[in-house]
Amino acid sequence: MFSAPFDKPLPRQGDPRKFAQQGVHLAGYVPVSQLPRVRDLVLEEEGQVRVDLMFGISEEGKLVVQGSAAGDLVFTCQRCLGPVTLPVEADIGLALVRTEMDAKQLPRSMDPWLLPEEGNTELFPMVEEELLLSMPSVAFHDHPCIDEDLLSSGEPVEPEPAENPFQVLKQLKGSPKK
Repeated sequence: MFSAPFDKPLPRQGDPRKFAQQGVHLAGYVPVSQLPRVRDLVLEEEGQVRVDLMFGISEEGKLVVQGSAAGDLVFTCQRCLGPVTLPVEADIGLALVRTEMDAKQLPRSMDPWLLPEEGNTELFPMVEEELLLSMPSVAFHDHPCIDEDLLSSGEPVEPEPAENPFQVLKQLKGSPKK
């Protein structure tokens, strides 16, 4: 079984089907700069994502990849608009399929990874997709990062009683008919 440490880059390409049949374990890092959709959402692209992938065969006899991708990414805080570093962790669990029909036949517990008919495929887009699914919808500091006074618009104002729109109808109804 092949295994690589996290201090080396993850291979960009490989044959996931062969990896699964051979029980290959891949571990390494992917530079954020190599993940274009993630790069568009973060402030700094100098970081790295640690990736650990174990290829194999499931109990159902399906070729699968399981593992994780994790890294500290720098986002824009939606409160103060400054940088905020947040951990992003993705659990990876995919069945390797060739066609959409194969994907539809998977158990509900398995998500498909649609691969080309034969040969090598890019690994980075799969890692990137799993990271995107795990990113926070809104990034912000876990501590107060702006002045509390900025959150207030002044003294509370008592709402004026609303005029009843049916008051006119009530008056018309109560008036004598001519």
